[in-house]
Amino acid sequence: MLDPFGLAESRWRAAVAAAPHPMHPGWPEVTPMVRLARGPQLRLRPLLRKDGREWRQMRLLDEAHLRPVEPTAHRGWDAAHTQPAWHANFMALRDLATQGTVIPLVIELDGAFAGQLTLGNIQHGGVSSCWIGYWVFSGYQGLGAATAACALGTDHAFRRVGLHRVTATYLPSNPASGRVLANNGYREEGLLRRNLHIDGQWRDHVFVAQTRDEKPGSCVERLRREGKLLPLRH
Repeated sequence: MLDPFGLAESRWRAAVAAAPHPMHPGWPEVTPMVRLARGPQLRLRPLLRKDGREWRQMRLLDEAHLRPVEPTAHRGWDAAHTQPAWHANFMALRDLATQGTVIPLVIELDGAFAGQLTLGNIQHGGVSSCWIGYWVFSGYQGLGAATAACALGTDHAFRRVGLHRVTATYLPSNPASGRVLANNGYREEGLLRRNLHIDGQWRDHVFVAQTRDEKPGSCVERLRREGKLLPLRH
């Protein structure tokens, strides 16, 4: 398996053990593996060009789940998920990743593509923050995959990207996403009025955040203590 820059997976793992890249810390890297309470193992790894087929298929199948919570596809859902649309999306994400402003990751469950997690608007220096967003294919929902992926993504932002603050938003009509974020230590900071154009109209969003030093340990460690994640099998 190769990453977008042609590096072998063994070099991804070596990168995690080394100092973060000076220009785009945290990219391209794989996260540690975690085991869900029901047994499957999950990790995050860089989005690959070859992921396009599964990305398109899963998102087309899940239109009824995703369209109500994602930015409006002004040309239509099908047009937003053609092969050329995937290619343009992937190239844009790759360029932003090399600039250090976005980290696009695949949620991988027992080695299978299961969704996507993105760290976006990465800023260092006096701001030192990013936002986190994710989606999980409906066929894998109910396993705790979103909660585990959010934990890995948050820990990656703090520990490998080196940020101070991670934020997220969710629709008031989507309390399940709010629970995923709350389970990972995010706290509500307010309501963003008419924040994003979702499914044809401007929608309010609940705004949540956490900082690196708010809670002891990592998100993954806290989920393990609560029994939401299990120790890895050896």
